[in-house]
Amino acid sequence: MKRFHLNLKVSDLEKSRAYYANLFGEQPAVVKPDYIKWMLDDPYINFSIEPVSDAAGGETGIAHVGLQAESPEELQSVYERVQDAAGPRFEEGATTCCYASSEKNWTQDPDGLIWEAFYTDGQVTHYGKLPDLGGGQSDAACCLS
Repeated sequence: MKRFHLNLKVSDLEKSRAYYANLFGEQPAVVKPDYIKWMLDDPYINFSIEPVSDAAGGETGIAHVGLQAESPEELQSVYERVQDAAGPRFEEGATTCCYASSEKNWTQDPDGLIWEAFYTDGQVTHYGKLPDLGGGQSDAACCLS
């Protein structure tokens, strides 16, 4: 089963951490100085927050959304649907992002919303690299703040 992913840019990471911990009724699964993530089962979502940065345009709100696959095979079926949607695509492949080792690609809907399709196969101790999505879109994608 695919897990929905939502990444928000927030103005105050600690205030947002407290707010969402109370809203969700549980503490985050990952807490770093520049990134916090909940892996919730109800609702089934990977919900993460990051501080706003000038590099990301300095605005709060939705950074990107996505679909997190539970296996490489499931990720392949998501990739096929991304291709069928016929939006612009960036195939990032194996990467380290948001304190995780992942396989991913990106697309953009007709209104410019960035979508991430990914499978995570492990955690790492560093934030990761910045993907170069081209066309000035890198500030909207994961790990770009």
